[in-house]
Amino acid sequence: MHFNYNKLWKLLIDRGMEKKELKEAANVSSASLAKLAKGENIQTDVLLRICEALDVELNDIVDTVRD
Repeated sequence: MHFNYNKLWKLLIDRGMEKKELKEAANVSSASLAKLAKGENIQTDVLLRICEALDVELNDIVDTVRD
């Protein structure tokens, strides 16, 4: 099982928000955003900061996918 962050990218598009703006609003590193873009695992505190910055729940930005 792995995480899929397509919901996050769609949400950013819907809001007209760039990754750079998300990085600043959520105070996350470029490395964390790169990991998200590659579908890699990141720390849960980073996901929670993104949720807080976007005022959404975790399930609004992440899906779990069975391998």
